[in-house]
Amino acid sequence: MFVNLICGIDEAGRGPLAGPVYAAAVILGPDFDTEGLRDSKKLSETKRYSLAAHIKKNALAWSVGICSASEIDEINIHQATLLAMKRAIEGLNGYTSIKVMVDGLFCPQINFPCEAIVKGDDKVAEISAASIIAKTERDLKMIEIDKIYPGYQFKKHKGYPTKLHIAMIKSEGLCEYHRKSFSPIKEMLALQ
Repeated sequence: MFVNLICGIDEAGRGPLAGPVYAAAVILGPDFDTEGLRDSKKLSETKRYSLAAHIKKNALAWSVGICSASEIDEINIHQATLLAMKRAIEGLNGYTSIKVMVDGLFCPQINFPCEAIVKGDDKVAEISAASIIAKTERDLKMIEIDKIYPGYQFKKHKGYPTKLHIAMIKSEGLCEYHRKSFSPIKEMLALQ
């Protein structure tokens, strides 16, 4: 059993109109080389994937939690994000004595000490690592979804509300991965 380890948590995919929300939980450990770790949004795609491979290979533990588009529609994006975080923590088997640090303002309901840190993904290496894992894993999922629904070009916009994605929704309609509770989609549905 490890004691007094920090577990960083961050999410990816709160803002898109389609796809799941992902959260990652990462425990780096004291000997982890943190060079280059920062908020995933400030890294190139190539650098993100390179760091993700480094994290997966060298971290003490990492886990991903997911909430689907239908779960987001059912419980709202805020609650779905917290649930994905909780699922990520639950995936870290065997770690019973950790301190959890979450990027943002809110902590999930978990049985560990937890601290929310605004802009934590640029302040705490473990949160930066979680940011990178959550983003790369979600992007890979959206590329997988693109193969099922190529008409939406998810691999390009990853479900975010770009002009291309809005045009594709107007052209193709909605698919099972769209978040029907999100305002832009509700507005488009109302106009039909």
